[in-house]
Amino acid sequence: MKVYPDSALVQLEFEKIKELLYEKCRTEYARSKATDLRIHTKKEFIERELKQAHEFRQLVQNAIYFPNDYVLNLQKELQLLTIEGALLSGEQLVDLRKLALSMEKIFRWFDQEKREAYAGLAEVISGTYYEKKIKADIEEVIDETGNVKDNASEELASIRMSLYRKRNELRRAFDRIVQKLNKQGYLADIEESFLNGRRVLAVFAEQKRSVKGILHGESDSRRTSFIEPEETIDLNNDIHELEHSERKEVYRILRELTRRLRQFAPLLSVYHAVVGEYDFIRAKAAFAIDINGEYPVVVDKALVHLVKACHPLLYLYNKRSGKPTIPVDLTLDEKARILVISGPNAGGKTVTMKTVGLLQMMVQAGLLVPVNPSSQFGIFKQLMIHIGDTQSLEFELSTYSSHLLSMKHFMETANGKTLFFIDELGSGSDPNLGGAFAEVIMEELARKHAIGIVTTHYLNLKVMANKTPGIINGAMAFDEKNLLPLYKLTVGKPGSSYTFAIAERIGLDKRLISKARTLVDENHFTLDKLLNRTEQDLQKVQEKEKELHRLMKENERLKKEMEHVLDKERHRQQVEILKQQNRITEDRLAYLKDMERKLRTMVIEWKKTEDKNKVVKEMAALLFKKDEQKTASKKQKQLESKYEEIGGDIQIGDKVKMKRNLQVGEVLELRGKKAVVKIGLLPMQIDMADLVKIKDKAET
Repeated sequence: MKVYPDSALVQLEFEKIKELLYEKCRTEYARSKATDLRIHTKKEFIERELKQAHEFRQLVQNAIYFPNDYVLNLQKELQLLTIEGALLSGEQLVDLRKLALSMEKIFRWFDQEKREAYAGLAEVISGTYYEKKIKADIEEVIDETGNVKDNASEELASIRMSLYRKRNELRRAFDRIVQKLNKQGYLADIEESFLNGRRVLAVFAEQKRSVKGILHGESDSRRTSFIEPEETIDLNNDIHELEHSERKEVYRILRELTRRLRQFAPLLSVYHAVVGEYDFIRAKAAFAIDINGEYPVVVDKALVHLVKACHPLLYLYNKRSGKPTIPVDLTLDEKARILVISGPNAGGKTVTMKTVGLLQMMVQAGLLVPVNPSSQFGIFKQLMIHIGDTQSLEFELSTYSSHLLSMKHFMETANGKTLFFIDELGSGSDPNLGGAFAEVIMEELARKHAIGIVTTHYLNLKVMANKTPGIINGAMAFDEKNLLPLYKLTVGKPGSSYTFAIAERIGLDKRLISKARTLVDENHFTLDKLLNRTEQDLQKVQEKEKELHRLMKENERLKKEMEHVLDKERHRQQVEILKQQNRITEDRLAYLKDMERKLRTMVIEWKKTEDKNKVVKEMAALLFKKDEQKTASKKQKQLESKYEEIGGDIQIGDKVKMKRNLQVGEVLELRGKKAVVKIGLLPMQIDMADLVKIKDKAET
C-alpha cells in the first residue's frame, strides 16, 4: 500500500501498533517481521494472515497446547553451517537438535483432523517436510549437555578409557604421597591443588627441599610452595597427552558431524523460519486478545463497513483506566463515498477518522481488529491523510499553502482504490474562500471515486453533502446541557459547532454574545441553531428508543419466566398423575395379596371339609363378582352402541378405548410404546397395547 505523506503511519499511530506487536514476539525472526510489518494489497495474503491469527487465538482461548516453545535465534549457526570446513560446537549442535525436535512436535501435532480444523496454521508447513535423520545424527554423537559421547568413535572410547585408568592411578598415587607427607608435617592445610593443568602438592615453604619433584609456583604470601611429586610426573605427562588426543578426536568428530549436517542447511533454515513464523502468529493472536480483536469479512473492492469498531490504542487505555470505549458504526461504499463529519471541537471527529484509517491498515497487515465480526473491509492500494498543522519551514510554506499542496497531490493521484482522510478541510484561510475551495476539492475526489472522511466546521460543506451524490453528512453527538462530548457518530445529518451554546454555558457576557450574533449572517446563524436543536431532539429520540428496547427486553425476560413457570406447573401435574397411577397400582397389589391369602385359606379348608360344593361356591364368589360382571357387560354394550372398533395404528387426536376398564379418551401425545390419553379432564399415560382405536358410529 502506498501512503502519503511518509509520516502517515506515525500520524495514524500504526507505528505504535507495531511496537506493541514487537513486545509480544519472542524470536528475532518474529521481531523482524513486526518491525517491518507489511500492508498487503492482495486478498489471498490478507485472508491467510487473518485466518492464521484467528486460528491461533482460538487455540489460546480454548487452552489448546501448540508446540512452539522453541525461541532460540540460530541465524549465526545456520550461516556457519553453510561454510565449507566450518565446525559447530557441542552447544550449537544441541540448539540445532532442539530446532529439529520442535519441528518434529509440530508435524506430529498436525494430524489429519487438526490440518482440517486449522488449515491456516497448517499452511505454514505445507511446503516442507520433517527429516528425522538430523536429530538422529546429532543424538548419535552429542548428549543433552552438548558433550561428545564416549561411543561417538572407537578411538574416543579408547582414549577416554585410558584417561579414566590413568586418572585413577594418579589419584591412588597422590593419596599415598599425601598420607605420607601429612604424617611428616610437610603439607599445608589445603594439602593439594591444580596448577598449570597438573596436580600438585601444597608444601610449607621451609620444607620444599625435602620433597622431590618440580616446583610449579608459590602462594602470594610465599609460605606455601606448589610441587609436583617426582612419582607422579610420568602419570601427569601421560594424562596430558591423552587429554590432547581427546581434544583432537572430539574436534575431528564435531567437524565430521558438521560436514554431514551441511546437506540439511537449507532445510534447517526453513525450520528456523517456520518456528519464527509460528511465533509471529502467536504474537498477533496475543495482541488480538488484548484489544478484543476479531476476524472481519474482507472483500476485494473499495468498501468500509464498520460495526461496533473501536480505536485499539484508545481501547487499551480505557481498559486500563476502567472506562468504556464508545464504538463507531459507519459505511462507505459506492453510494456513499465521502463522509463529512461536523460537530464541536474535542467531540471525537479526528479520533473517528483515525479509527477508520488505523483499522484499515491493521486489517491489510493481517491483524485482527476490535470490531464486530460482521464488519467488512475492502482493499485499498493507496492511503492519503492530511491531519493537523503541516506547514513546512523548509519550503517556507504557510499552513494554508501546505494544505493546498497536499490537496493538489490528493486530487492528482486519487482513484477508485484510494482511502483518504482530511482534517478541517479548507481551514487556514478566509472562511468564504476556503469553503469554496473545499467544495471544489470534495467534488473532484468524489468524481475520481475515492473513498474517505472529511472533518469540517464549514456550513457550506454541510449543505453540499446533502445535495451532492456520493457525499453524506455525519455529526458527533454533544451534550449541550453539560457541555460534554458524547463521542458518538451519527451518520446522515450534519452537526452544530455549538459556538454560542458553549459561550453561554461558560458564562460569557451576554452582551458580547448578542453582539457576536449580530455580526453573523442571519441565515448562517439560523442554520446552526436549527442543527443544534435537531441534534438535541435526535438525542432525545435515541434515548426513548433505548428505553423502548430496554422495556422490550424486560418483556421478553418476563415472557421466558412465565413459560418457565408454566413448564414447572405442567411437570407438577404430570408428577401428580404418576403418583395417582402408582397409588392405583399399590391398591391392586394389596388386593392381589389379600386374594392370595384368602385362596390359601380356602385350599386348606378344601382339604379338611367334606362339603366340597360349599368351598367351590365361596371361591366363585371371591373370584367372580357378579355385580362387577354385570356392570362390565352393561358398559360394554353401551360402548358398542356408540362406538365401533376400527383398529389400525394409533395417531395423535384419535379416539381410543382402554381394553381393561372400557374407558374412552383422546390421544394427546405418543411417547414410544406409550400414549398420553385424555380421559375426562385427566390425562393418563397408558401402554399402546392396552388401547384400541375406535370411531363414532354416526361418522361416515
